[in-house]
Amino acid sequence: MTHGAARHVTVRDATHEDLARIAEITVATGQDEEWAGSNPDYVRHLMRHGQVVVAEGAGEVAGFGAVLVIGTGPSAISMLCDLFVDPSMHGRGWGRAILAELWRDQPRRMTFSSLHANAVPLYTSFGLDAWWPLLYLYGGAGSVAMPDGWSVEQVTPEEAGQAEQAWTGTDRTEDHRAWSRRPNGVSATASYAGELMAVGTFGGQVQDFGITHLAISPAADDEAAASAVLAAIAGVVPPGDLARVTLPAPHPAVRSLLPAGWRFDEFDLFMATDPSLLDPRRAVPSPGQA
Repeated sequence: MTHGAARHVTVRDATHEDLARIAEITVATGQDEEWAGSNPDYVRHLMRHGQVVVAEGAGEVAGFGAVLVIGTGPSAISMLCDLFVDPSMHGRGWGRAILAELWRDQPRRMTFSSLHANAVPLYTSFGLDAWWPLLYLYGGAGSVAMPDGWSVEQVTPEEAGQAEQAWTGTDRTEDHRAWSRRPNGVSATASYAGELMAVGTFGGQVQDFGITHLAISPAADDEAAASAVLAAIAGVVPPGDLARVTLPAPHPAVRSLLPAGWRFDEFDLFMATDPSLLDPRRAVPSPGQA
């Protein structure tokens, strides 16, 4: 192990037999959410398209972690999706051992860190710095009007993936498929004057429904980037009274949503080996899969 990882910990790839224990650890850490480690479909998706490992000692699994590699070749980014250790085992090097395995051969690294006292120091020791907060915003479903000249159209996850790949060179089709299978999942595009400007997938339970991930055209300026988010919110009707979106604090849409009565109830910290790995004025990321 590197980075001072605990010698008594064995880290191995997770199997389907570990799903129940992964769910237990997730719930024990207070992360019992629909699209998280307590959902076996979420973990299976990461096992198929990323890497999920568990840490065990004396025959007991006490932690797990997962990464998704975004892109290919030298520009590929290792996104840390999850890192959780049973609270009864905190402070014993389990998390460090997991990271040492997941990031052993991945120099370009990023994650959204919680504000847990141990999280930022741990990620910093692996070469990441904290750059900006990611706001978990929510607001009334009818509080945002469709911007003039904009329109929203439902598409297939495959079409969403193709459009995003044309802009970024990265194929996120499998992620769009997985996101669309969430409760109330739907993929959609946002266009201005007939020109495609954003594409994404939405989903979640009634009180958690919102934009899961939205890619914005590189041709968009700040005004268009903000309008794309507003159009997406206004154009995909949520099943309940609230809508949600996670936005980097510097994103231009934040200045429109807060005056409209939107608020944020929590935030994470974007941490990365290089701040350019994610553009805070354009990204509308999935906190777990960017």
